[in-house]
Amino acid sequence: MNKNRPVNLDLTTIRLPITSYSSILHRASGIVIFLLLPLLLVMLERSLQSEASYAALMDTMDGFFFKFMVWVVVSALLYHLVAGIRHMIMDMGYGESLEGGKLGAQATLAVSAVLILLAGVWIW
Repeated sequence: MNKNRPVNLDLTTIRLPITSYSSILHRASGIVIFLLLPLLLVMLERSLQSEASYAALMDTMDGFFFKFMVWVVVSALLYHLVAGIRHMIMDMGYGESLEGGKLGAQATLAVSAVLILLAGVWIW
């Protein structure tokens, strides 16, 4: 191994293609879903306990932090869904070229952005 080869430690100078950003976001959204799934399960459990616990949960849901957390989970679910559909389309043989991959990544980001904004309007 050549130990004198240059090493770029400045991550701000690295330019990744849009397909990389789409892939990284797909993985990150899966992690967010996994980490926040217990929140959704606790909400479900509290909503089914009794009428009083349901009313307490509804009071809690009026807060900004809670709405923000729900929006984050819904956003991650929406992005993961759209990116998953893109991957299924690619598995069928469409969009496997370099240009098709770029177009698919752009469409994934655009459709997800619209759906996430609509989810934000719906939640707030």
